Order: sequence, then C-alpha cells, then structure tokens
Amino acid sequence: MSIALKNQPLDDRLSRRNFERLAKYIYDYSGIKMPPNKVTMLEGRLRRRLRVVKVDSFDAYCDYLFEQGGLADESVHLIDSVTTNKTDFFREPRHFDYLVERGLPDILQTFGDKRIRAWSSACSTGAEPYTMAMVLADHLAASAPERDFFVLATDLSTEVLQTAHKGIYNADLLQPVPPAMMQKHVMRSAHRQRNEVRISPRLRSRVGFARLNLMDASYPVGDLMHIIFCRNVMIYFDKPTQQRVLSRLCDCLIPGGYLFIGHSETVSGLDLPLRQVANTIFKRV
Repeated sequence: MSIALKNQPLDDRLSRRNFERLAKYIYDYSGIKMPPNKVTMLEGRLRRRLRVVKVDSFDAYCDYLFEQGGLADESVHLIDSVTTNKTDFFREPRHFDYLVERGLPDILQTFGDKRIRAWSSACSTGAEPYTMAMVLADHLAASAPERDFFVLATDLSTEVLQTAHKGIYNADLLQPVPPAMMQKHVMRSAHRQRNEVRISPRLRSRVGFARLNLMDASYPVGDLMHIIFCRNVMIYFDKPTQQRVLSRLCDCLIPGGYLFIGHSETVSGLDLPLRQVANTIFKRV
C-alpha cells in the first residue's frame, strides 16, 4: 500500500514502508513524532534532498539511506529538512516581561555569580537568544553594571544555526523590538534597498551558537544555567520524551534558576524538580 499525492507520478510518493522507516528514524534521532497524517508534509520537505542526492524517487532515496549507508552523510540534512523553525523576536512577550520585572532581580539578589548564564535550547534562526541578550544587556546595564552575561544558543538544525550566527535578518522581523533596543543593538544595512538589519557585534559576542540534540543522554553545556528557555519544542514530543528532555534540562539549571516553556506546553504529569511561579514559568527546587 502507498499513500499518494494527487497528480504525482508513481515514483514520487512515499510507500507506507518507507514512510514508517523514515518516521522511526526521525523519532529515534530527534524525538519528533511523525504520525501517518504527516506523509504529505514529509514528501514536500524531502523533495529537495532527492535533487541534491541525485535520485529520482523516494524509494531510491530510502534505499540510499537505509541500504547503502547514506545516513552517515545525509542524517543531518534529513533532520534539517523536517524540523520546524518558526521564530520571532520577543515571541511570547510576557516571558520577557517576567524576566525583567521578577526573574532577573531575583537572580541578581540570590546569586553572587559575576556572570549570568542563560540558554536558548532550541534557538532556531536566533531571534530568541538575541532577544534574551538584549533584555539581559539592558537590565544589567541599568541595575548591575558590574555583572556580565552569556547566552548559549543551541539547535538540532545546522542550517538555522548558520543563519543565527550571522545575525542578519529582514528588518520586518524585528518590528517587535522596542525602538531604544533597536538603536543600541541593531545596525541597518548600508544598502537600504535590501531592507536588512544585523545584530550589533557587541551583542553577538555575548551569544555562542552550537549544535545540540536534545535526544542526547547528557547536555555538555558547561556551568549550570540561571535561565533556560525551551519553548515550543515539547509539543513535538510524546510524554516519555518530554520527561527525559526536561529532566536533563533541570540537571543543567542551578537550584533557584528559571525554566521557561511555551504557552501551549505543560509539565503536568511529569516528575520534575520544578515549582511553578507563573504561567509556563518554573523555578528549579
């Protein structure tokens, strides 16, 4: 049996067997669920990879992956193709309001660390960690100029990390950034017709990018974090995967530190060392 797309040639469809093979590999590798109703989406996402690998059918692509050892070279590109990378500056703005009004004052009072460490654990093309960096830079400059900060930004996709590291965006994407922050932290392109902006070198120097798979058994992120954002990632995971990922994130969070998850996500039913302090905001106990 195969699941067909209308008006597509016979060899341009994923068979049930190959869809199930791909779905299992994607789940095992990334934790992303790929139910049968995603077959059309998966076909659309993978067509470019067929052209790059120079095969003319999904059957040939799957043979290349699973029978001919192609996963050694192709796995990163396969996962890049299926990950969803929606992101915005100041997305879910109440999280940043809480950080400024309550989170950071509490962290500064509780911890004597010279450097505040924050982690955007699914950073996509960089809007989230650069937003975090803007908020930290402005708050510390005003209230604790003797304190420093660093934002670690990780993602599974190498493609989005390349964009994030450059820090160049369409100017429209930064409309949610307050004008004062824009003036301090964002540079306009000399070529006005491009409608591009770039995050300032000073702010970019406070953000480090690295590839990290949340399915790994441990997260080598260095010293414990004061702040971790893991937003709009858990919605792609089943409950056992959510438990494992959030437990590992908690292992990286200093007691008294803050975890932020997406507004459509919950930790209900999970056994975690967390205390809720606001909607989708938690403190490590």
